[in-house]
Amino acid sequence: MKKRFIYADNAATTAVSDEVISAVMHCMKNVYGNPSSLYDRGTEAQRLLINSRERIAGCIGALPNEIYFTSGGSESDNWAIKGAAHAQEKKGKKHIITSQFEHHAVLRSCESLEKQGFEVTYLPVYKNGIVQPKDVANAIRPDTALVTIMYANNEIGTIQPIEEIAAICHDKGIWFHTDAVQAVGHININVHEQHIDMLSLSGHKFHAPKGIGLLYIRRGIAIPNLIDGGAQERGKRAGTENLPYIVGLATAIESACRDIEQKNEKTAALRDRLTEKVLKIDRSYYNGDARQRLAGNANYCFEGIEGEGLLLRLNLDGISASSGSACTSGSLDPSHVLLSLGVPKEVAQGSLRITIDENFTEDDIDYMADRITNTVAYLRGFSHTWDTVQNEEKYPGK
Repeated sequence: MKKRFIYADNAATTAVSDEVISAVMHCMKNVYGNPSSLYDRGTEAQRLLINSRERIAGCIGALPNEIYFTSGGSESDNWAIKGAAHAQEKKGKKHIITSQFEHHAVLRSCESLEKQGFEVTYLPVYKNGIVQPKDVANAIRPDTALVTIMYANNEIGTIQPIEEIAAICHDKGIWFHTDAVQAVGHININVHEQHIDMLSLSGHKFHAPKGIGLLYIRRGIAIPNLIDGGAQERGKRAGTENLPYIVGLATAIESACRDIEQKNEKTAALRDRLTEKVLKIDRSYYNGDARQRLAGNANYCFEGIEGEGLLLRLNLDGISASSGSACTSGSLDPSHVLLSLGVPKEVAQGSLRITIDENFTEDDIDYMADRITNTVAYLRGFSHTWDTVQNEEKYPGK
């Protein structure tokens, strides 16, 4: 009998949709000219590049000339943070504000700048996984160059009060960047109305291919070039444009942003159905705010087991899930995100992230809940710590 397969790790990456594959293949076969060339094949490619930029800009409320294509979220985060820091350094501003549970592309960029003499303030996120706007306001100093706060957390899915934080920065004249890799295509975003100065996104989080993303840079924000060379991307990032993937990105983001509210309503109901069943497991915990989170994100901890064993056993049942960020899957250390919430290390080691979408069925949800419940019980039966854990005071959770 064929093993059942349920892909529940959409926060790590998504399958490229048939619609996107068709658009990419059409471009590869028929619009293969260099957009910088002056003959017909080149001008045809240039028109398609312009059209794609316009379509993408419209989905996030930007102007087309504020869109700069990159290879993905990590590149965009690095460019925004390091670029803003070095641009503002000339004005004597060498202070950056971020949060403790950012993606490593943000945290490592900040750490790199610290080695260059910049000072970074890492704001707490509390047990609900939400950055408080008042903490941002209190951390701002005369020499603050940039505030960078993620739109939605990649592990626990909590949605940050971006509009409030951006407004504080706007009023203080501080540049504001958000890593929106997990948010775009899942939340309605308008960068102009929300006073966002820079925004990073990555196409493979909403059914575009891996290797294509962008950095939105508000008109009037000047940061150093990422790659010097030709005039592509208005001279900011040289290199012949990856037109097929850009077309795929445009197709994917339009599809993702279409009927977001209806898709989220269905997805959230499925997520809550799963959570209700999973939390019946003794000493299980739900990480992050229960409501202010992405519709498809559910993150749990189970005492007395390790997440790696849980994932391997679920994989045998055809369920693909994760214990945290795919970017740190080789690490044996517990999630820095969960530790920032105050989750004890021994509890954080037994974490599970399930990320679903509107295409799941109630049967899929019930199957996952059943397998998770049985697998946790199975693993606890072999755990030398479970008997001890049961006699200890229960972790209070959030």
